[in-house]
Amino acid sequence: MEKPYGCKLPRKFYLQDTLEIARGLLGKYLVHENAQGMTVGKIVETEAYLGKDDPASHAFGGKKTERTEVQFKVGGHVYVYLIYGMYNCFNIVTEKEGEPKSVFVRALEPIAGQDLMRDRRGITDESVDGLVELTNGPGKLCMAMDIDTSMSGKDLCEDEIFVTYPKDEDHMKIVSSERINIDYAGEAKRWPWRFFIKDNSFVSSSE
Repeated sequence: MEKPYGCKLPRKFYLQDTLEIARGLLGKYLVHENAQGMTVGKIVETEAYLGKDDPASHAFGGKKTERTEVQFKVGGHVYVYLIYGMYNCFNIVTEKEGEPKSVFVRALEPIAGQDLMRDRRGITDESVDGLVELTNGPGKLCMAMDIDTSMSGKDLCEDEIFVTYPKDEDHMKIVSSERINIDYAGEAKRWPWRFFIKDNSFVSSSE
């Protein structure tokens, strides 16, 4: 069967400046393949977190815990954490080893494996609205893509979970805004480090 995606992103992509990566990931495809099958989603919304110097980052001030130590790996590793005791959040570690920077993937547009995504999400609605509901938020996309904390530390340069270029060029306009739900971060909550594809219906709500 023909693959619905292009070439895998190389390590050097993840070693760029984190803000550039957050923008550059938009339009790329996140791919996860396991025993259940393959799911593919186009990345349509991201947020950048700049580690030691970012009050919104889990690694602010260089803080390292058992949960966050993966953020100190070289760029291209997966960082997954749990919020509210029930929702997984998928992040990509960026830049050089020892600099705990990352990009938070907030929303995807389903590209392949939609039936499997529906099964995982418990959604039977096959309309456009039902499709949007599959992956238009960080917890939703993790359920649809079968991503959980057991995957934290996985290498995106290997073959289980990875990011690829799309097969065809996507003409899109990228816009930015303040990051969402980080009121604890003081002035940092106003930094415009959330990036998304303008007018894409799969972008999460900013409410």
